[in-house]
Amino acid sequence: MNKLPVLISIPHGGHVIPESIKDNVMLSSLELLDDSDAFTKNIYDIGNHAEYVIKTDIARAIIDLNRSQDQYPPEYPDGVIKSHTCYDKQIYKKGMEPDIKKKKQMIQSYYLPYHNNIKRALAEKKAALALDCHSMAAIGPSSSKDKGKKRPLMCLGNVWGQTCTELLMNRISDCFCCSFGFKASDIQMNQPFAGGYITQTYGKSSIIPWIQVEISRALYLDPQYFDRQALQMKDKMRLNEINQMFQTGLYLFFNNFYKAA
Repeated sequence: MNKLPVLISIPHGGHVIPESIKDNVMLSSLELLDDSDAFTKNIYDIGNHAEYVIKTDIARAIIDLNRSQDQYPPEYPDGVIKSHTCYDKQIYKKGMEPDIKKKKQMIQSYYLPYHNNIKRALAEKKAALALDCHSMAAIGPSSSKDKGKKRPLMCLGNVWGQTCTELLMNRISDCFCCSFGFKASDIQMNQPFAGGYITQTYGKSSIIPWIQVEISRALYLDPQYFDRQALQMKDKMRLNEINQMFQTGLYLFFNNFYKAA
């Protein structure tokens, strides 16, 4: 097998703030990192081993590709263009929030191209599985339903059975347990995340299965691996190690279980 027939979506791995609004944003580098799925491009991008890897440089705090494009604050403070981060940090200086024209420009520049790439990939029918890939805080943040609760090392979501079968979920879970060295209890299904906008939108209508993958940041942003003052990895090999574990898990699945699933 040359390339794995998988579509990998990484919508929250960016950290870039567009120059046109940089002076409007009041987040520190640490706050920007905390709101992102930090280093998920390093973790999930397996390059030419996958049929498709769809990713972005734009920061999630600026535009959230895993939301409906018509969800704006104040009705949706955590919508496509946000007013506050998931830790309730104000994103823009007072009176300097993007106006309607700027919001539309941001949708045209960042949101639509990402989703068009997903649609094109699905239309080519080369992928047999799609994964929307994220990271999660080790402890539920203030804005989450599981505030203050310890989270599993990995969560797999299929929108409670709507985007893939239970058998396929169990097969992939078994493969990731093997490649990551997890116990079965280290991976939870649909808790705390069952699947966001991307998984729901494409998974419910797609002929291929979709799964949202969440990995705990405890595996790489714990103080033994990451320096929060310097915002740098202490362990230079850790991200590559996790990337190899993820890749190995996918190979195990496609080589051993895919036809059976």
